[in-house]
Amino acid sequence: MDIGKHGARDAWQVFANGGVAAVCAILAWRLGGAWPAAFAGAFAAASADTWGTEIGTLVRQAPRSILTFKPLATGLSGGVTIVGTLAEIAGAAVVALVAALFGIAAFVPVAIGGFAGAMSDSILGASLQSLRYCAACKRDCETDPHECGTATVARRGLAWFGNDLVNLAATLTGALVAGAIALYR
Repeated sequence: MDIGKHGARDAWQVFANGGVAAVCAILAWRLGGAWPAAFAGAFAAASADTWGTEIGTLVRQAPRSILTFKPLATGLSGGVTIVGTLAEIAGAAVVALVAALFGIAAFVPVAIGGFAGAMSDSILGASLQSLRYCAACKRDCETDPHECGTATVARRGLAWFGNDLVNLAATLTGALVAGAIALYR
């Protein structure tokens, strides 16, 4: 399995997963309105994606591309399983429940925003995210060089559109969806 980055999280990963929520939290504190729901929606999207990935990779079911339904190697972006999708729903719901219990935002906008963000992560991972190929290991991967040290070649996606940008877009989607629902509810 080759999920992409290895080792400790770097600054880009932290920003991609928490930056949108941090900005929304500041705006919620200063402006109120739909910003608390946007904050919680971004956080719920990151949670849902993490739950889906971590739990989804543990099951024996082969993941399938969210776009083509063709089988994918476990851990590659854009792959989904039923268990992973249910875990995304649970991850978004837990954050939504906490947000509702603490009076931050209503449950429904946050849960829907979180799940929408996780789905956008899978869709972008299956389409725009860079997918590479390691000739030495004869398998797809998301890094260059591959973990074995071999240089990889691009197979699809945009070379500059990696997992960090996918995560940033997912948390932004979660914030926008949750904020919009809260605003027009």
